[in-house]
Amino acid sequence: MLVLTAAITFLAGELVTGSAATATEVLRTDLPVQSVRIPAADGTLVHGWLSHGEDGNGVVLLVHSIRSNRVEMLSRARFLTAQGYHTLLIDLQAHGETPGNRITFGARESGNVEAAVDFLRRTFPHERIGAIGVSLGAAAIVLAQQNLGLNAVILESMHPTIEEAVENRLKLFLGEPGTLLLPLLLFQISFFTGVPVDTLNPVAHISNLNSPVLIISGTNDHHTTVPETERLFAAAREPKELWIVPGAGHFNMHDYAGRTYEREVSEFFAHYLRGRS
Repeated sequence: MLVLTAAITFLAGELVTGSAATATEVLRTDLPVQSVRIPAADGTLVHGWLSHGEDGNGVVLLVHSIRSNRVEMLSRARFLTAQGYHTLLIDLQAHGETPGNRITFGARESGNVEAAVDFLRRTFPHERIGAIGVSLGAAAIVLAQQNLGLNAVILESMHPTIEEAVENRLKLFLGEPGTLLLPLLLFQISFFTGVPVDTLNPVAHISNLNSPVLIISGTNDHHTTVPETERLFAAAREPKELWIVPGAGHFNMHDYAGRTYEREVSEFFAHYLRGRS
């Protein structure tokens, strides 16, 4: 039984950190986009789509969730571009078309965010820059090593610690007994990624963000609970806003909340990206 448990846990670590590569470049979209490849500090190219709005309205970086890709953020890009924002959708490393062997829960993905922000600053030198990150995408923004200097940030469905993220998922899939596997799975994550798990906790870094922040989560999110989200909010710097969406779970907030989501996001970005802050 011990050997079987160890084997299952090893396999789980392999699956959790394994690459989620997909050929997003070949997909067609009704949103006019320009394919871009952005050099990152590690020498890889971050693949993405750039969509042009109108100068003077600001630009928004859109960063997807775990085991997804830039296509997840297309609906947000559509309504933001319609409002005049330039938008950049990227594939994080080991996702979509951006190279990478392992998902690292924000450690290496944060370098992709840094490269994307540098690209936007060069491409739109006179525009204010905002960002929306979902789950892993949100963690990648918060865990960035350099000061991103963003003018507005929206963080959706983001866990405070990797330990809580893993524990909550073990409970969901295996029930309370599943938490017995937590130490083994955390060890596997560190082993496969080469990153200490205690460096992957957004709650310990969110105060370094130094940007106006809107934190969004759902009342029915069992992957990241409301009390966990409230801890993140408490740790963030002012100015900050919190929106707990009634009935929402750990899934696409734009799909769930629709026009209400668009209104909340639009008001936040209009205030901070269009010169009225």
